[in-house]
Amino acid sequence: MKKYSTLTVIAILVTTLTSCQLVEGIFKAGVWTGIIVVVVVLALIIWLIAKVFGGRD
Repeated sequence: MKKYSTLTVIAILVTTLTSCQLVEGIFKAGVWTGIIVVVVVLALIIWLIAKVFGGRD
């Protein structure tokens, strides 16, 4: 079995899932779970941007 990189798996998930399905899944899980997921994703995006562009010297 081939090993797929994380980026490949994420790309496949992003292209196969629509935003409506994602939002529906979040609301089925509960509002607080949705809020936590959104905060974690935003924190991850901000952290990645800071690593790529800012970073400490």
